[in-house]
Amino acid sequence: MPSSTQSRKTLVSKGIRDIEKAVRAGLGDRGNTLPWRRTHDPYAIFVSEIMLQQTGVERVIGKYETFLRTFPSWKKLAGASLEEVLTLWVGLGYNRRARSLHEAARAVSGRRGGFPKDPAHIEELPGAGSYTAAAVATFAFNTPTVFIETNIRTVFLYHCFQGKKNVHDSAILPLVARSLRGKNPRRWYTALMDYGAYLKKQGVRVNTKSAHYTKQNKFEGSARQLRGAIIRLYVAGEPLTPSVIAKRFGKKRRQVEREIGRLTREGLLSGNR
Repeated sequence: MPSSTQSRKTLVSKGIRDIEKAVRAGLGDRGNTLPWRRTHDPYAIFVSEIMLQQTGVERVIGKYETFLRTFPSWKKLAGASLEEVLTLWVGLGYNRRARSLHEAARAVSGRRGGFPKDPAHIEELPGAGSYTAAAVATFAFNTPTVFIETNIRTVFLYHCFQGKKNVHDSAILPLVARSLRGKNPRRWYTALMDYGAYLKKQGVRVNTKSAHYTKQNKFEGSARQLRGAIIRLYVAGEPLTPSVIAKRFGKKRRQVEREIGRLTREGLLSGNR
């Protein structure tokens, strides 16, 4: 009788074969319908990855194309004011990402050699982090890095961790690396992400099995919603009068003052209004 370890290895091997079969069949393949799929420009890919952090693809597409038309290069973005950047960012949420992207553009513009190719050096840029650095290196330079995001996690949880709970990414990453061997990294990762999105559309809900799963707090009535409203008023040039904002959005004045203070300390609001 095979041991539980042998059975586990068999299940994993079968899971990876099933993933490869599904990818070869083109399940969920979106080809070049996503604009960031049609470029190898590290700037354009970096912008897309920052925008896609915690924001869905459909919301990002329109903003992404407008953003690149307005700021088509690191130099153009670095030369803009943060207020100009925030004006285009409105609607994407998590506005600290806009500030980080702006800071990254200034860092790259002042860096000898321009944008780095090494994921470790990309990770040093504001807003990057290990996932973003690996993804940009893969999609811009076809570097065989190993990384995971929500759709890739769905694929491996579904095929390789049936009946398991509280699965750590550290258990998935070696399987991602194993599946990557000998493949074109850029093509393989885009196919995995498309397949993961396809599984979700088919009703597969397995990310709750991840040890890293957290349920997002309700947006309606949240501090995040209020912060977004304040940023919209700010970029529209309206005065940030706490009592007026509180009445307009049904909040207490001290809540508004607290969020204005936080946004100012974070560098998202200038203190001269």
